[in-house]
Amino acid sequence: MNVEFLPHRPTNAGALALMVSKGGMAGGVLGGVTLDEMSTLRTVAAAQRFEGEAGSLVEHFMTIDGALRRVLLAGIGTQSPQDCEKAGAALTAKLLTSGESTLTLDFTGTALSAEARDRLIMGAVLRGWRHDVYRTKLPEKQKPTLKTLVVAGAPETAAHDWAACAARIAGVEHTRSLVTEPANVLYPESFVERCAPLADLGITLKVLDEAEMAALGMGALLGVSLGSARPPRLLVMEYDGSNGAQTKPVAFVGKGVTFDTGGISLKQPAGMEDMKWDMGGAGAVAGAMMALAGRKAKAHVVGVCGLVENMPDGKAQRPGDVVTSMSGQTIEVINTDAEGRLVLCDALTWVQRTYQPEVIVDLATLTGAIIISLGHEYAGLFTNDDGLAAQLTAAGAAAGDPLWRFPLNDGYNKLIDSPIADIKNVGPREGGSITAAQFLQRFIDPGVKWAHLDIAGMVWASKPGAVWDKGATGFGVRLLDRFIADHFEGAA
Repeated sequence: MNVEFLPHRPTNAGALALMVSKGGMAGGVLGGVTLDEMSTLRTVAAAQRFEGEAGSLVEHFMTIDGALRRVLLAGIGTQSPQDCEKAGAALTAKLLTSGESTLTLDFTGTALSAEARDRLIMGAVLRGWRHDVYRTKLPEKQKPTLKTLVVAGAPETAAHDWAACAARIAGVEHTRSLVTEPANVLYPESFVERCAPLADLGITLKVLDEAEMAALGMGALLGVSLGSARPPRLLVMEYDGSNGAQTKPVAFVGKGVTFDTGGISLKQPAGMEDMKWDMGGAGAVAGAMMALAGRKAKAHVVGVCGLVENMPDGKAQRPGDVVTSMSGQTIEVINTDAEGRLVLCDALTWVQRTYQPEVIVDLATLTGAIIISLGHEYAGLFTNDDGLAAQLTAAGAAAGDPLWRFPLNDGYNKLIDSPIADIKNVGPREGGSITAAQFLQRFIDPGVKWAHLDIAGMVWASKPGAVWDKGATGFGVRLLDRFIADHFEGAA
């Protein structure tokens, strides 16, 4: 969606939105509105019991600026960034297929912070994202018509401030596109191809193929891919906006299982089509790297995506097989549907040996157990460092990607001891998301601050949310971007 900034409200730019804080209709006059127009709007608001709650709307057609226009009162609640984002998203949800092509957001006279204003616009743009590539017979009334947002009455610096937000949006939309594509279109090799344009943003890309990973001893990751005709890849994206000041990058590692049948431990057929988004962690890492480079973040970050397809085949690994990871630890594969941790453990070892990072965050649609625990409201957070936990939790809350911390301790760790190898890839049914995190922790070097985000319940939505329609959410991109912005930009 195109965003334009103008000093004053245009008189011929489609629908008009006026921002109203909670209780804001009671007194005074909204910026840019005459006394007579305000009287009409108060009457309409009272009739629809509108009080400015975050995300609430009133729609009315009235003569304003000398023409009959669709006018919307948009509730911005407490004027917090989160409330304003809800308002922007609600406006787009209302108008996306309405026939309106332009919406003017009039900020005249509003006392919003720059962040709140940007989040309102961001909410409007994100809510308008669609993936209609394969819908060839979409009815005319279901096609999006809203193409342009005109931002009027904002400070002169607003357009400059918006550039960073636009980069974040591009990252979220990149992730959503990757997660949405079907597995016959998006697989390890094509995932890499989709990320190739990131080089234009100053990101250095490196790709390890099957032979290179075999030479490095990545038996855990390669074991997952044995049953697939699609060869695996390890995608590495490095961005250094610190100009060499930060010698050790922050590392993001993403699980990229582009389709997960469960392998020999075959999943139930019902709902298996959803497993195209089992690469949501890798998608989030790619989107975060795009956002950081796009806004020229002053930080050194490396993103690593372990890309495989998990299929049943005569060559596929079997339950009971033992594989040797790059770390040298041996793994008894009890369940081939617990494959994500096998991919991640080798990617984690590789990034530690190659870059010696002091901070690692991995993201993965790792367990169904996390959805049983948290539903679709939070992603699970597991970490070996309390300070890192606080930083990520705060970043998630601020960015709109909420996290909830789970415990790690030796009692859970013992549940994945193997009688014939160093470790087994699953424990008992109880505490499934915790034992999965305990598995990953065994591959973290001493002294490294590490966090694992289990995002299985958050990357895909079966109903519309605040800033997304049904489908891919882009979860994780804004969280990682905020985490870097708050704690690593400019730090040597």
